[in-house]
Amino acid sequence: MCIGISKSGFAGLGLVTVIVMAQLFPPRESTGVLLPLLIFGDICAVIAFRKHALWSLIGRMLPPTILGIIAGYFLMQHIPDARFGPVIGSIVLTMALVQALRRFRPALFEHVPHSHTFAWSMGGVSGVATMLANAAGPIMALYLLAINLPKYAFVGTGAWFFLLVNVSKVPLSANLGLIHGHSLLFNAVLIPAVIVGTLLGRWLIAIVPQRVFELLLLIFAGVASLRLIGLF
Repeated sequence: MCIGISKSGFAGLGLVTVIVMAQLFPPRESTGVLLPLLIFGDICAVIAFRKHALWSLIGRMLPPTILGIIAGYFLMQHIPDARFGPVIGSIVLTMALVQALRRFRPALFEHVPHSHTFAWSMGGVSGVATMLANAAGPIMALYLLAINLPKYAFVGTGAWFFLLVNVSKVPLSANLGLIHGHSLLFNAVLIPAVIVGTLLGRWLIAIVPQRVFELLLLIFAGVASLRLIGLF
């Protein structure tokens, strides 16, 4: 349900999903368990918001993001299993802080230049973060905020972008042994909840102040990431 809601515009909830899965499964394996569910959530979001995507932005962000994914793939092979939990926790905590700063100090990002350098920087970091922890949502949100997208264009562009990005990660995750028959059966059980979450997210985004909702989510994500890092 958290995946479906996050794909409907409440991006901060995606961080909570990453943390919960990393607590239920070994942190490295959790990325593979989560990926098919994210793809299904992306498909639901594309169906709901497909008319609002801006393909020029997607085309600008995809090349650096794919390069970042490749870099993250090689990093995953060299990070010890014992350190993977703290790595995911650190990425999520950083993304939660970025998301909080974006929400409460938007003026800091109002004058970010619309340059290829900025787009490639955000794309590269997004690629590494999404491969290591499925945690690129706030980075992409920061980029889309910087170019002042309207709400529905924001959601529609993000839906198509993450569908393409997450599908491109499947061969790499499968090659690392993170996606297999048992994980896919587990995914199949949870697909109805993703659908319910998507419908619930579309309802919530119309009635709940997003600022208040994401404040609670960011607090939860921050505390959970500190626990994953091992600070308490």
